[in-house]
Amino acid sequence: MSSTTSKSTLDYKALVKPYFKNWKWFLICVIIALSLGFLQIRYETPRYEIKSKIQILDDQTSNSELAAFKDLQFLSGGGGGEISDEIEILGSRANIIEIVKKLELNRSIIEVGNIRNTETYLNSPFNVNFLASDSIVNNTDTEFFISLKSDSSFEYASTEDGPLDIYPYGKPFNTAAGEVIVTPNLTSFDNLKDRTYRVSVKPLAMVAEIYQERIEIFVMDELSSNIITISLQDPIKQKGKDILNMMVANYNEGAIQDKKAIADRTSNFINDRIADIYGDLSTVDQSAEDFKAGRGIADISTQTSVNLNIGATSQQELQNASVQLDIASSMKDLIDGQNGYELLPANVGLADPTIATTTARFNDLALERKRLLESSNEKNPIIVNLDQQLDGLKRSMRSSLNSVTNNLALQVNSLSSQLSRINSRIYSAPRNERALRDITRQQQTTESLYLYLLQKREEAQITFASASPKSKIIDDAYLVSELPVSPKKPIIMLASLILGLLLPFSVIYIKNLVNNKVQNKIGLERLVGNIPVLAELPKIPRKENVLVKTNERTVLAESLRILRTNLDYILKSKKKTSDAGGNTIFITSSVPGEGKTLVASNLAMIYANTNKKVLLLGADIRNPKINRFYSDKNRNKLGKSSGNHELGLTDFLVDGNVESKDIITSMLSHNQAIDVIYSGKIPPNPAELLMSERMAELITYVRQRYDYIIVDTAPIMVVSDTLMISKYADQTLYVTRAGMTERKVIEFPLKLNEEGKLKNLSFIVNGVDETNLGYGGKYGYGYGKSVKKWWKFT
Repeated sequence: MSSTTSKSTLDYKALVKPYFKNWKWFLICVIIALSLGFLQIRYETPRYEIKSKIQILDDQTSNSELAAFKDLQFLSGGGGGEISDEIEILGSRANIIEIVKKLELNRSIIEVGNIRNTETYLNSPFNVNFLASDSIVNNTDTEFFISLKSDSSFEYASTEDGPLDIYPYGKPFNTAAGEVIVTPNLTSFDNLKDRTYRVSVKPLAMVAEIYQERIEIFVMDELSSNIITISLQDPIKQKGKDILNMMVANYNEGAIQDKKAIADRTSNFINDRIADIYGDLSTVDQSAEDFKAGRGIADISTQTSVNLNIGATSQQELQNASVQLDIASSMKDLIDGQNGYELLPANVGLADPTIATTTARFNDLALERKRLLESSNEKNPIIVNLDQQLDGLKRSMRSSLNSVTNNLALQVNSLSSQLSRINSRIYSAPRNERALRDITRQQQTTESLYLYLLQKREEAQITFASASPKSKIIDDAYLVSELPVSPKKPIIMLASLILGLLLPFSVIYIKNLVNNKVQNKIGLERLVGNIPVLAELPKIPRKENVLVKTNERTVLAESLRILRTNLDYILKSKKKTSDAGGNTIFITSSVPGEGKTLVASNLAMIYANTNKKVLLLGADIRNPKINRFYSDKNRNKLGKSSGNHELGLTDFLVDGNVESKDIITSMLSHNQAIDVIYSGKIPPNPAELLMSERMAELITYVRQRYDYIIVDTAPIMVVSDTLMISKYADQTLYVTRAGMTERKVIEFPLKLNEEGKLKNLSFIVNGVDETNLGYGGKYGYGYGKSVKKWWKFT
């Protein structure tokens, strides 16, 4: 249980580590975001909330112009309208456009400031009068600039930085909205000189849409309340109040106009209907008389009963005739389709006795013929005579069936026509009865409506005389608070803080999300499972090939010492007591550039520091790099070494006369003795050379003379050289590079390890940023080293 908790805690810390590591970016982004939020609060134009309340009056409260028709629910609408409908009317586009037009909100004079502009509502130092018609001005989108020069003249510019023209007050000049006259509102402009004002003209519809979006209309309880609240946020307090008051006034005025229009239509309707109904009364009775005479109607119920009896009889006869016709047709088809002298059906139900007799005679002769054929053949005179008789009977039956079929078809058609006429009379009876009832009802309705309208005409004259508003003002437009509601300082600062934290968080999160590379030891351990990750090496500058020195305390040196310790532990645990010779350690990687030669060269130096006999063998004969690390500035040869320093591994493998000791170069590197076998000349057949017996001979030779043999091999994903000699390894170190080796690549060496092609596989992470170092980075390398505090750097 404790191990599970520890692992989850470790995973959690690894998850948040990238964010804590970049705390400086979080701090910078938060400071910038809060600064931007402060600037927005400082320079954004404040807005104040203005509200107004009205009560919608229903038809019972207000004086409805349809009260004359309150007895007719379909005319009065059954009461007051829905509150939601009234809200839509109140905030309609037409109503807002009318407000903008009356208050001239599409024309504004704005004082231009250095940072923030201020609209001068009702306090402008001058008036702008447009000489063009309102239809032109209200559809124009333009602006121009006026600077107060003196008490008698001003400067005009079509753009803010455009050329200036000087005009006296009261003299017209041309603009995009037509001729304009500017008149002063003040007697002295001494305090307003050098100020610039922008005169803006916008189309009515555009300004109306802006205010329509900003005005909020709502009701607290749509089911039980008729009180509507109207709210508006505007930078100018008085302007907001004027808009809401004008909005309610327009709504009430429109409702009164609608009621007066309804009143006029109602009065005209009553008078027209009385005139029409008066003429209808004299024609309804004549319509009833003409209807009965034209249809020949005396008693509709008696006539209908007689027609029903006749129709039932005709229906039965038609059904019987249809059955006889079907039987005769079927019998005829049977005879026509018979080629031989098969038996015919008898007693099929035909009413014609001749056909039944002929059918019985045909069946007797057919049975006789069949009996004779059992003892004779068809050429027998008796059978030939019977065939002639049967053919004659067939012809007789065909003739009879044709006659019967024709007669029955005529009978069916006659009965169908008769039945159709009777049914037509039966079906028309309800229609005639309904028409007569409609005429009677029309007589009664017309008379009642005529008397009703005479009464209501007098009542309507009184109702139409008054028309009240549709709403009652509860609160005129008022300022909710002297404090502005926008910008909202707490919300802006909180949003700035969240944005400042979210921006670096998102960048780091997305970066980690799309990152498919190995980053450090902890991340690699999650990928390789039970395969050990022995160490992680820090990222070093590329300006030179680095070899650690004796007693060096750098992060690289300490990392290599950790690698040496972990490697010795693994070698001792896996090496059998019967094994003789030194430990052979193969260093490989996936592709070039991951730092395997760096690891091999420095691991050899670290082991040499412990006074062990160490040999560094360059087995990457395709791309040798060991000589770059052991250049002249990093080494000096011992007095007289035993080998020919111009020879290398490939020379030994190619030339059988070259002995193992001839290719070993002994040297001092940073005052540390170490032996090196260089790769030698690049051969044309490196794979074949490594497979030769000379390679096994060399490994056997060096095992007997050295404690550690560090072998720098070729990358396994590029060539197969390493796999050919992997059998000589006691331990295989697989080098990955942080930020370069993809995670999917790790699957390749793991698969080789499962297949037994790599012996004792373990991993190293090279090139890790110090901020990404795992356990070592957490607790710090260079124990005992004096570090100057960051605040003491100058």
